[in-house]
Amino acid sequence: MRNITVIKKKIKPFKKKIFVSGDKSLSIRWVLFSSLGSGISRAKNLLMSQDVLATIQTVKKLGIKVKFKNNFCYIYGKGINGFKVKKKTTINAKNSGTLGRLILGLLIHNTKPIKLIGDKSLSKRDFKRIVDPLTKFGATFKLKKNRLPLEMIGSKNLKPIFYNENRGSAQCKSAVIFAGMRTEGKTFIKAKKSRNHTELLSKYLGLPIKIKNEKYYDLIEIEKVKKMKPLNYVIPSDISSSAFFIVLTAITKNSELTIKNVNVNPSRIGLITILRKMGVKIIFKNKRLYKGENIANIFVRSPKKLKPINCPTYLNSGAIDEFLLIFLVAAKSYGVSYFKNLEELNQKESPRLKLGSKILNLMGVKTITTKNSIKIFGNPDLKINKRIIIKNFLKDHRIFMTSVVAALSFGSHWTIHDSSSINTSFPEFMKIIKKLHG
Repeated sequence: MRNITVIKKKIKPFKKKIFVSGDKSLSIRWVLFSSLGSGISRAKNLLMSQDVLATIQTVKKLGIKVKFKNNFCYIYGKGINGFKVKKKTTINAKNSGTLGRLILGLLIHNTKPIKLIGDKSLSKRDFKRIVDPLTKFGATFKLKKNRLPLEMIGSKNLKPIFYNENRGSAQCKSAVIFAGMRTEGKTFIKAKKSRNHTELLSKYLGLPIKIKNEKYYDLIEIEKVKKMKPLNYVIPSDISSSAFFIVLTAITKNSELTIKNVNVNPSRIGLITILRKMGVKIIFKNKRLYKGENIANIFVRSPKKLKPINCPTYLNSGAIDEFLLIFLVAAKSYGVSYFKNLEELNQKESPRLKLGSKILNLMGVKTITTKNSIKIFGNPDLKINKRIIIKNFLKDHRIFMTSVVAALSFGSHWTIHDSSSINTSFPEFMKIIKKLHG
């Protein structure tokens, strides 16, 4: 299979309606919650990406039955203590940081050694940030240089902790919530604002969780869970996947797009807020509440003129997966845009701040980049008069998809490697691109 995408023509103005795949964060969490339920859970529109399939393989390895039938996924939960851990169990999280971190919290009460491994990309990411709080609960770990592989031995005598999550990592916060569900007493978390799907699902399921929302952080209290009911769920469309088409519309003149049934959770729409500040017209239509989550149809219209932005840092955590795309909008705006406190970008599948700047420079866009900030000198009349090759970017799926959006909107001849990387999060991406570009 050819792993290269070549784009030679700019996209023409379009007016379309599309659906995108199910939300990855919710798909992974649905699998994990349902595996602990007492009974059968059912989901529709589950994202069939490598990250979600790795989660399914993990719960199957832990003794949970999973079945697919008529566009539904069924999980036969065995209760809150239903996982069966064999001797020398190895869990392969592959590329999924969400799975890798959350499963540690769920298995913290298990006293048999568990080895956690991942692919080359995940094995470069920092796991000390979750090992530290889980160690305070009473688990013990073996790892080198804070990276995978690691080995964990849990404890039957877990102690509740206070955890100050100050990076805006929903993965670390969620892992501690899951560990708190296994622990007698009250675990307290002070968490910098980040996506809150774990909390919303916990509340919907009636679990012993309390949440107090402050302006810049949340206070979370979680107690031991004794029983969990099944979770039937229709997975809404993913806002992070929708972001590629939102930005493609925003930077393609005279274009309009409607994306149906998207999860517009307030902790995930930093991109929308930022783009509105930059002059893009975005409207939520038919907004409704579904099992704790906000769902809407998203309407986008490209503006006549894009404005630069000095981006408020409080919006960072709600747009952390979308900044590569936001950089493209800044590159096409009238003036200099400034983004700071973005060190978390370099904790993803690749050092995205550094690589995002490199891609802009290849396009002829001037940037000034530090280890945690970037200034982008926008040029709405930018014309690229050379061939651009995107390769050796650590097979990051968001690098690939952002490069496709850049190629379609800025033009020239692009050769973009590692097209198979989209299978980790958004296998349907190129099909939708062809619908808009065809």
